[in-house]
Amino acid sequence: MSQPVKSARPNRTTAADGGDSAGSRRAAAQRLTMRRKLAAAAMELFATKGYEATTVDEIAAAAGVARRTFFRHFRSKEEAIFPDHDDTLVRAEAVLEAAPPHEHPLDTVCRGIKEVMKMYAASPAASVERYRLTREVPALREAEIASVARYERLFTRYLLGHFDEGAHHVGDDDPLLAEVAASAVVTAHNHVLRRWLRAGGQGDVETQLDHAFAIVRETFGTGIVAGRSLSGRGPAAAATVEGEDEVVVMVARTDAPLNEVMRTIERALKKRD
Repeated sequence: MSQPVKSARPNRTTAADGGDSAGSRRAAAQRLTMRRKLAAAAMELFATKGYEATTVDEIAAAAGVARRTFFRHFRSKEEAIFPDHDDTLVRAEAVLEAAPPHEHPLDTVCRGIKEVMKMYAASPAASVERYRLTREVPALREAEIASVARYERLFTRYLLGHFDEGAHHVGDDDPLLAEVAASAVVTAHNHVLRRWLRAGGQGDVETQLDHAFAIVRETFGTGIVAGRSLSGRGPAAAATVEGEDEVVVMVARTDAPLNEVMRTIERALKKRD
């Protein structure tokens, strides 16, 4: 009996899938290249002619494209000097989605917002010039604030996702803590970023950022761990002080990260004091 002939369709499908993926990457790269080209043209015109005197037609002409091409990439001229925020938001979200299961959620958020700093640090001169323009033009400043708000919403949703919404009751501060912590991470990042930009894009911005995040984690990190539930199993670690001799009793899951265990012990000792 002859053997059935295997269809080549799966191979063609796989190749096609790979081709589609490569094509999508090329299209995304071309899109970002054009957005950056339009942004460079806009920044140059804003610097030489002034923001109010510059038109969309002039930006498109300076970039060598038609007006309709400009509007395929940006809704307005003030958006044109922020060409990378959409892609950076996607990368930040990818960091959150790929977070290790036992990573402290606040550490994950700090890693996510580092994608924003990487965006600015990749082109220091352009970032410094953009900062100067946003200080001078209210419309650009408003566009920047709107971009920052998108990151804050993303991180707030992520932190809230580590709490059981149905278990909230009067006096439960978990939702408040998640929103304040997300805002603190964004504020710490923006403080370091502005300081770096005012210094002309000079200095070890990553070290400065890590220092700022350490302050945020010290302030909010323990509280988030205390209210966090992993897979319905309760907090990773808990500690109490018992007895006249003030013995610390510690209970922790075997999969609890060491940093969470140490923070829990530290919090129990502080309560003793």
